[in-house]
Amino acid sequence: MSGREGGKKKPLKQAKKQSKEVDEDDAAFKQKQKEEQKKLDELKTKASQKGPLTGGGIKKSGKK
Repeated sequence: MSGREGGKKKPLKQAKKQSKEVDEDDAAFKQKQKEEQKKLDELKTKASQKGPLTGGGIKKSGKK
């Protein structure tokens, strides 16, 4: 009996059972989230095509 093999051996873990039951509310909620995510992605692509909104940094007056 070597040092590594001592003690009680642990049983193998069983895979968790996934519940396939999905409510109509959950399905509708997930669908709504997907649609909102698509809209956000489209807005991001449109915003990235245009240049920056500001002309840059601090604006200085003409007075000295």
